[in-house]
Amino acid sequence: MHTSGEPDRGLRTRLVDVGVELVAREGVQALTLREIARRAGVSHGAPRRYFPTHLELLSAIARRGFDELGQRATAAVGDGAASPRAQLGVLARVYLEFARDNRGMYELMFRHDLLESGHLGLRDTSLPLFGRLVELAGRVRPDADARLLAGALWAGLHGIAQLWGWGSLQLATGTDDFAPLLRSVLEAHLGPEDG
Repeated sequence: MHTSGEPDRGLRTRLVDVGVELVAREGVQALTLREIARRAGVSHGAPRRYFPTHLELLSAIARRGFDELGQRATAAVGDGAASPRAQLGVLARVYLEFARDNRGMYELMFRHDLLESGHLGLRDTSLPLFGRLVELAGRVRPDADARLLAGALWAGLHGIAQLWGWGSLQLATGTDDFAPLLRSVLEAHLGPEDG
C-alpha cells in the first residue's frame, strides 16, 4: 500500500491504460469515471486522487492518442528524404488511417472542451504535427501563407475523417477507399502533383 501521501504513479498509469482500452472498444461515451475505476479494480472515488476532474482524466487518455499519432507520423515520414509534397501525402494518409482505425480515440482527441481546458498541455501536444504540416506546406507552396494553407489542408483532412467515420462520404461518393478523396484534397490545396 502506498503511504507517502503522493499518488501512486502506477495506479495513475493504469487508469489511463484502462481508459485507452475502453475508448478503443466502446467509444467515448463509455469513458465515465465510475466505469474506468471499476475496470481498473478500484473504488469509484479513487480516480479523483489522480485526476481531480473528469476532463483531466479524459485529457490524459487523449494525450496517448496524440502521442501514438505523432509516432506513426514520424515513422511513416522516416528520414525526410522524400519531397515535401510526398511527405505531406504520407502525413495526410497516416492521419486518415489513424482516424479510421481509432474512431473513439480520434473523437476524444479533438473534443473542443479538452483542447480548451489546458489540462496536461493537450493543445501543445497537438501542435507539433500541425507545425510539421506548416513547414511542409511552406516548402511546397512558398507563395502561400503556410499556416493558412496547412490549416485549410488539415480542415479538409478532418472533414474527410469525420464524414468517413459517419459513413457519409462512402454513400455520397460511392467509394470505399478514401485515397481518391485524399488526392483531391491535396490537389485542391497544393496544386497538381508534378510529374
